[in-house]
Amino acid sequence: MLFLGVDGGKSATTALIADETGRVLGMGSGGPCNHVSGEERRAKFLEAIGEALAGACAQAGLDASAVSFRAASLGFSGGAHDKNDLVREAIRAESFSITDDAVIALAGATEGAPGIITIAGTGSISRGRNAAGKQARTGGWGYVFGDEGSAFDIARQALRAILRREEGWGPDTALLRMLLHETGARNANELMHRMYTSEFPRPRIASLAKLVDRAARAGDIVATDILHRAAQDLAVITAAVRGQLFQEGEPLRIAWVGGVFRGDLLRARFCDLLSLNDGVHVGPPTYGPAAGALLEAFRTAGMSVTLSDVPAEKR
Repeated sequence: MLFLGVDGGKSATTALIADETGRVLGMGSGGPCNHVSGEERRAKFLEAIGEALAGACAQAGLDASAVSFRAASLGFSGGAHDKNDLVREAIRAESFSITDDAVIALAGATEGAPGIITIAGTGSISRGRNAAGKQARTGGWGYVFGDEGSAFDIARQALRAILRREEGWGPDTALLRMLLHETGARNANELMHRMYTSEFPRPRIASLAKLVDRAARAGDIVATDILHRAAQDLAVITAAVRGQLFQEGEPLRIAWVGGVFRGDLLRARFCDLLSLNDGVHVGPPTYGPAAGALLEAFRTAGMSVTLSDVPAEKR
């Protein structure tokens, strides 16, 4: 029996094929496949899936034109509601699980076991699933109404801090000099107005969060406070998922994912806040979303396995 897991993202598509023991036989990659509106995008979607599947089949010694799977699981950035028919056109399988990328990220992070994943990159979201299969999520509301603790939010708080400093009602902070130097703005007010233009799309604003981490490591109190509050916000949305799915004292694994957690100070604070609860283990993900999709394929078939021979770059 063969099983297929696919991570369909904004920048690339990855496919993993495994046998019934959980041994990964092949991996392939293709282009982005997160949008399918319009004939051209549908064609690109099918091309990306086809490329990833062909690459995985070639590595596994399988004929991509004839291969059929016991189960296939695919997780897509941007959701799955408009991709069901196209997936079934591209892949032959007895059963399918077609879902969003947060589900497969959670499965990979916890090796398919009950747990919680908290993702903090440009945005933020927390998602969990318990032993009964019940799921819950918090956050993910977008940058206007949410994304607490995200890179965008950290950069926004830094800009607010330098505006207060420049206007004389906030404490001194190295962030003023660092942000102006990074962006070429003459003052905080000019930078604020530029951030409302197309010159500063959300990813560019979010990239400024690295300056906050740098300032905090150099001892800047304002930057440190911003990161501590971001860690607390992320711990709060994680605890909210825990409260919906798990009993007090129940053993629980929580995984952190995303660029925000590369900062030692924020990550340590996040882990400390959540580790105060008995039975809670907080750490990095075991696998990435492609391996998570593969585990979801086994779950769809009513099977539970331990993966082996997972490519190092998918760990």
